[in-house]
Amino acid sequence: MQSIKVCVLALCAFVLAASVSAAPLDDSKQATILRYDNDNIGTDGYNFGYETSDGVTRQEQAELKNAGTDHEALSVRGSVSWVAPDGQTYTLHYIADENGFQPQGDHLPHN
Repeated sequence: MQSIKVCVLALCAFVLAASVSAAPLDDSKQATILRYDNDNIGTDGYNFGYETSDGVTRQEQAELKNAGTDHEALSVRGSVSWVAPDGQTYTLHYIADENGFQPQGDHLPHN
């Protein structure tokens, strides 16, 4: 009876160790779309967002500023989040406009 308990404990420890070191069930190669929103409002801008089963989310919106003038520009704001192989979630917020691409995130160097 004692040897059965030892075998069961060893088997449980093996299964636990294997499940901890195994790859996530829904890695990026097998990811599916959980949510997708898209509102293309024509020439004045757009708005979209999605979420996938591997932990990626993205939101983006744009608007046309100073339409019909010499200073006409598309102003884009958004964010994207993902889970890195180490399990940490990273989020990047950004603005892209007449001043260029301006990323912000805790994982990026700060000036």
